[in-house]
Amino acid sequence: MFDRLGRAWRVVATAFCFAIFGIGGLVLGVLVFPLLSLMLWERARAQRACRRVIHSTLWGFLWLMRTLGVLDYEIRNADRLRRPGLLIVANHPSLIDAVFLLALTPDANCVVKGALARNPFTRGAVQATGWVRNDSGGVAMVDDCIASLRAGSSLIIFPEGTRTRPGAPLQLQRGAANVAVRGDIALTPVVIRCVPPTLTKGEKWYHVPRRRPRFVIDVHADVSVAQWVPQGLEPVKAVRRLNHSLSDYFSREIRREVA
Repeated sequence: MFDRLGRAWRVVATAFCFAIFGIGGLVLGVLVFPLLSLMLWERARAQRACRRVIHSTLWGFLWLMRTLGVLDYEIRNADRLRRPGLLIVANHPSLIDAVFLLALTPDANCVVKGALARNPFTRGAVQATGWVRNDSGGVAMVDDCIASLRAGSSLIIFPEGTRTRPGAPLQLQRGAANVAVRGDIALTPVVIRCVPPTLTKGEKWYHVPRRRPRFVIDVHADVSVAQWVPQGLEPVKAVRRLNHSLSDYFSREIRREVA
């Protein structure tokens, strides 16, 4: 009986959190971000300010979800994400993976789906922060990512492109590997585990698991391109090799048990 009551409460609490997220996105997009853009005339400064607002707001959102009992989480080696200019790559098991990474990274750019720029709840954030859209074209997207990293902002990429269903093999796209190879930029891998799985691809928000899910966000040490790619390979082959190594790395780490 207590399990059923707890699950019912988490359904209600999850609905409340989704509503808060949507309302917050509208308020930021309609009021806060335009005001910051007016106050800070320089576009780059305004974008950084908007990213820091999102960073602080999402940290508060994580606190809300934990306080309401929607989920629990453990962050390992969070200090590694406080450095500037990181190319952060992470696996993507859940809808809220980006929430964790944006909350943990003070000045984070990220590669997002073009559809988010048309969603009324996220459109304001995409426009105000200068997040890189994945529909801008392959070469243009890679150039935008490298330029953002060179400017000192960190960049979050989910190489899978979308959430991977539980138990399915990883299928990594080559965007992150292209940025790393062509920009000669080290990778900062983040392994995300969630037990039991929740908010997976194709799963409705109200299909909450029987027990409260626990996320472990494990920030690993940087990996240089040279550690996984032999010297002298032409860029196309280097990207392919790096992407294969990255896939093996995540597949191996995801299988590790959460302590």
